[in-house]
Amino acid sequence: MTHESARPLLEVKNLTRLFGGLKALEDVSFSVPRGAICGLIGPNGAGKTTLINLISGLGPLSEGAVFLDGQLISGLPPHKIAARGIGRTFQNIRLFGDLSVLENVILGHHLRQCGTVIDTLLHLPRSRSGERDSRQAALALLGRLDMEHLADVRANALSYGDQRRVEIARALALEPSLLLLDEPAAGMNSTGLVSLCEFLLSLKDGSLTILIIEHDMDLIMRMSDLVIVLNFGMKIAEGTPDFVRNEPHVIEAYLGKEQ
Repeated sequence: MTHESARPLLEVKNLTRLFGGLKALEDVSFSVPRGAICGLIGPNGAGKTTLINLISGLGPLSEGAVFLDGQLISGLPPHKIAARGIGRTFQNIRLFGDLSVLENVILGHHLRQCGTVIDTLLHLPRSRSGERDSRQAALALLGRLDMEHLADVRANALSYGDQRRVEIARALALEPSLLLLDEPAAGMNSTGLVSLCEFLLSLKDGSLTILIIEHDMDLIMRMSDLVIVLNFGMKIAEGTPDFVRNEPHVIEAYLGKEQ
């Protein structure tokens, strides 16, 4: 095993986020191995979305640091962090409703295009080639999600669950090394959940690492190689799904102490 493959893709070190006198996150540290699916769970208000926001550059750290593939990324603006190889979805869907499904996914590919602004304005060959590549890549992603038949449908005409899947496709169009998913199964029926689980597992080819927030515990336990548990902004457990589901602190956080 090479040094590079042994190094965790994502390293979060002593992360703290203060909002006034409130500690939304306090001294959170963990690492995610390259090619793994890591579940991030905890009760409402535990700090999960805040953590993903800080990793992707949406808000300043109060203390700590974030490293991607050994390189410090905390302090960079979100677009530069995305260009380093981090794609994400949001708890509240952020699609362009008046654009088609295909156009939304193509937008996620723009950071991978090599053409300049002048190429685009003058419609030069490199720009046209980039547009073709983006369209083909977007159609391929929609095909993997069984959504190619929706390519020309406006995003705001889709069901909530299908909008979630489009958001995942747009994040994958960036060709990220790390994918951050914030409750991707929200609003999906049981069939959609099974399809989503199978799709995410199919991405485990060693080239993509996933950090996923999800309240569907069955989904998390079935998919994850590693599970991180937050409560009141602090990490209270970390380990395999079997270890975490039997950890007393986790049971107490979700169910409360026995009287």
